[in-house]
Amino acid sequence: MRPARALIDLAALRHNYLLARARHGGRALAVVKANAYGHGAARCAHALAGLADGFAVAFLEEALELRAAGIRQPILLLEGPFAPGELAEVHGHGLWIVVHHDEQIRMIETATLAGPLTVWLKINSGMNRAGFVPEAVEGAWRRLNDSGKVAGITLMTHFARADEPHVIATAEQIDRFDTATRHLPGARSLANSGGVLGWPAAHRDWARPGILLYGADPMPGEDNGLQPVMSLESAVIGVREIETGEPLGYGARFIADRPTRVGLVAMGYADGYPRVVPDGTPVAVDGLRTRLIGRVSMDMLTVDLTDLPAAGSGSRVELWGRNIPVNRIAEAAGTIAYELLCNVKRVPFEYRD
Repeated sequence: MRPARALIDLAALRHNYLLARARHGGRALAVVKANAYGHGAARCAHALAGLADGFAVAFLEEALELRAAGIRQPILLLEGPFAPGELAEVHGHGLWIVVHHDEQIRMIETATLAGPLTVWLKINSGMNRAGFVPEAVEGAWRRLNDSGKVAGITLMTHFARADEPHVIATAEQIDRFDTATRHLPGARSLANSGGVLGWPAAHRDWARPGILLYGADPMPGEDNGLQPVMSLESAVIGVREIETGEPLGYGARFIADRPTRVGLVAMGYADGYPRVVPDGTPVAVDGLRTRLIGRVSMDMLTVDLTDLPAAGSGSRVELWGRNIPVNRIAEAAGTIAYELLCNVKRVPFEYRD
């Protein structure tokens, strides 16, 4: 059997959730959208079911998958309803919805429902992606409250630059949110992962930790005590020697500058490891750091074993995990950890408690 796999450490997931809730205070929705950032939504939600105050997903279908898997905690739809017909299912399954534009309010006002909905009203405090501008917030709140179809309204916003602790934008967003909502009752939710870890002024009634749950720290250069949840692993499946001046792999990108012992690894971009990473990107072989050499191909990649004489066929290779932070690979690929984790595919997933 091919040795590539993704190991999912559910104990680490629980550790990160509890850390987030302790740092923030109040309650916390565990964000498990996009299949729990590539980790498996149902398995991750079950691992957190005894701890989490609730969950958040992007849209109705993701929530229904969790309900079908037996998850009974509150689930918030971060994109809200897309069509009026979804509201009956939202109510029937006890889901919560974000409302972020006028059409969604009209859906609620004209809906025939068996009971009231729980709504999170989103304020555009400066990200300019979704939500009501500050001047429209009180009117939106009044329409929802007067509809007779809403049981409670939580006020929320989303940060654009919370992972940049020295940039004033987040403080400005907090101030705009507070100004826009100062006359309105209800719970507040401001803090995403960056807000939880880096912005105490954003700590209110509800947190919405996402990427931090999976152990990828959004705050640059900090150690917040998060534990990586996914370890992307494989093994060396062959070894060869190349001489100084010899090329390696597609495009002959790597040219050996010394006699080089090359390890062939069963992992490639079809598994979700990024093709664009350069020579020198770190990998761990039997727990020891070395480097990737040569271009990543669809099913295989190559690593430098020259300084690891004990390594050979069968040696364990970690592409990211406890030895190699996924953020480091994301940096090498010119992207973010979110994308790498969401893109893992084809390899079997193994879950450990």
